[in-house]
Amino acid sequence: MEIEKLKSIIEAMLFAAGREIKQEEIMSVLEISADDLDKIIHTLQDEYVSQNRGIEIIKINNCYQLTTKKEYYEYIYPLFDNRAKPTISNAAMETLSIIAYNPKITRAQIEAVRGVNVDGTIYKLLEFGLIEEARKIRTSGKTNGI
Repeated sequence: MEIEKLKSIIEAMLFAAGREIKQEEIMSVLEISADDLDKIIHTLQDEYVSQNRGIEIIKINNCYQLTTKKEYYEYIYPLFDNRAKPTISNAAMETLSIIAYNPKITRAQIEAVRGVNVDGTIYKLLEFGLIEEARKIRTSGKTNGI
């Protein structure tokens, strides 16, 4: 396969993955040697520098990743800073405050305090990473700890 096509394929792989790709993965897909891959990557890196592109290919251990240049952070950050932040309902806030007041409280105890089922609220708080399940409590009923 010609070098220009290999460069395009590697660039497409790195872009589409959006993560580090192991050197062995690229070599396996393209059926090329490590030396050939290194030469192609260095050529791409040199082209990005000479063309003053906003992206670069970095090597982390035995992996490659397509990234934006660090000097453009201040322009890229605002795009991701405006993401929608999760909102917490009043029920979730009430449940969270009960848990904050008594961290060793069980789901059944929370339900007793609130007077309603809290399964959905607990799952949402777990999803947001605001609480974590500590352990299961073995009792005569189905009482589980959060």
